[in-house]
Amino acid sequence: MRGAAVLAILLASASAAQAASWKVLPGSALTFTGSQAGEKFTGHFGQFDAKISLDPDKLAEASIVVAVDVASAATGDLQRDTALPAKDWFDAAAFPQARFESHQVTRTAAGYEAVGGLTLRGVTKEIHLPFTLAIDGRKAEAKGHLDLNRDLFGVGQGQWTSDEWVALKVGVDFDLKAERTD
Repeated sequence: MRGAAVLAILLASASAAQAASWKVLPGSALTFTGSQAGEKFTGHFGQFDAKISLDPDKLAEASIVVAVDVASAATGDLQRDTALPAKDWFDAAAFPQARFESHQVTRTAAGYEAVGGLTLRGVTKEIHLPFTLAIDGRKAEAKGHLDLNRDLFGVGQGQWTSDEWVALKVGVDFDLKAERTD
């Protein structure tokens, strides 16, 4: 995904070569929401890359890998935007990317779910990422939401470890527009 934070989908593995390949288009968005001192804030990641190999009729072959430039996080608040890439938060100097890599994609009653590892600040946790998918010819749009606890990944060090000033729960949303490349 190219554009605004939380995620490069890389080329699919050889076993997924038969699934449809997708290129994420400009206008796609990766956003996040949180709460600081009781006030809600929103932000986005300005740079993320993606390639997706997914065919709804061949989900066993699906592969999704997302890399997000964490230094591209922006909320519109200068103090917060300066703090996010620093050592207490994303520590972008040591851990420049957040990465999601699926190992399973399944159909659900509400759409789809990608299960895989999310690595942030060098910590990998398995997550279940629900999403909807609408395909119209060679174009597709995927939307999803996930709530994460930042403390599980060590995001927020020192005085920011607790939820006294910044909530531990962070919402991550994506709206990906893509075009089939094969």
